[in-house]
Amino acid sequence: MRPLRVRLLGGLLIYVMTIYCSPALYTRRGRGREGSGLYPELGVLGIQEGKSPALVREVGRLTALLPSYETVREELAERGLHLNIKEVHGIGQHAGQAALTYRRRELELYREGKLVAGVGQGKRIGAMIDGGRTKLRKTTRTQKGQGKAKTRQRRYKTEWREPKLLIVFEMDEQGRMKKGTKPIIDGSFQGPDEIMEVLAMRLHQLGATQAEVVAFRADGAPWIWDRLEWVIKRLGLRDEQVSLGLDWCHAVHHISLALEPLLKDAERKRVFKKLRKWLKQGRWQQVVNELYKLLVLAELSDESAVLTAISYLERHGEAGHLDYAKFRRHKLPLGSGAIESAVRRVINLRMKGNSIFWKEANAEAMLVLRGLVLSRRWKEVFAKTTVSLAYDRRMDWKWKSPDMVAELKAGIAIMPPKPQPHSQEARYAAAA
Repeated sequence: MRPLRVRLLGGLLIYVMTIYCSPALYTRRGRGREGSGLYPELGVLGIQEGKSPALVREVGRLTALLPSYETVREELAERGLHLNIKEVHGIGQHAGQAALTYRRRELELYREGKLVAGVGQGKRIGAMIDGGRTKLRKTTRTQKGQGKAKTRQRRYKTEWREPKLLIVFEMDEQGRMKKGTKPIIDGSFQGPDEIMEVLAMRLHQLGATQAEVVAFRADGAPWIWDRLEWVIKRLGLRDEQVSLGLDWCHAVHHISLALEPLLKDAERKRVFKKLRKWLKQGRWQQVVNELYKLLVLAELSDESAVLTAISYLERHGEAGHLDYAKFRRHKLPLGSGAIESAVRRVINLRMKGNSIFWKEANAEAMLVLRGLVLSRRWKEVFAKTTVSLAYDRRMDWKWKSPDMVAELKAGIAIMPPKPQPHSQEARYAAAA
């Protein structure tokens, strides 16, 4: 039993005498920063790593909203809470890591068929996926010594990585996001299998299995379309519930790419308008035929980029992704504007910029944390995260998803999880 320092939201420091309960299989390797044991009294109060839940919740929210940790420190100082930059960064990262840990635990429950399913009767659900760009940093040589005694400097390299983002939301009768509802925004720097499994879980939480329609919209990235069938089977969706569509702007852009080397100036503009009109009417086959005819007249080689653009439209048309007339009749979205906006707000405005690069774990934490805050779900999810960490303080957030493409090719049966009844959970929204 020893005194532990706890900081409250107002900045007050208190010392608490509490008992540490080690895990059943004690290895005598020390508690570690996270430890696998528990402080029962602090767990009941929702106190994490010497910080009250209200402090972690507020600092986590500000680190996601504001452009830098220094700006967060200044904002907190204006409110009378004076923390140094290391404390702000540490609390913000802890909030993000806690959210990542809770997501993994949700996923484990989902795999076991124990995750609560949402109520989906009468709902129209939209699901959109896309990728962004963020620069990550990897240390290639560690530092030796400090200050004047430093004998070797740390070195690192940076590389662009594609964070994969999703948004799931309830639609109104016009195919737009329903007013008064909160979307689910989530993302990951892990592989495409991981983010698509998260997509299946988030749709499960919205009650997609019982929904009237689930409209999937995305650009032409193969990593998305190669795995959507797995998601549909995992959810147990019927064919009549599913609407698959290629983003309208991407389809039109490929018409423009195909016409660019085939026609000149005013003639190209006239034909483009005609083909765009046909495409909106769902006459994609006529669009493809017309482009093939122009390709023959231009006498271009089979290796021309024009053929790539035409094949792109033909492939998606045959798969039923270009039936925009049907989408309009059923009041479903033609494009994926919601995810394009989410990429800009979640990634570009906080995580992408000149001289900005991240460690992968920090970037993953910020990606998920910012998605929760901007979708107005942070307060709700943080309460559940606090309850979860009260029973297990280990912060493991990485996981490995099945190889979806391989499973689909092998014909492996993909079964949906069994829905569970709703349950009541404690909340710590008003805790100090």
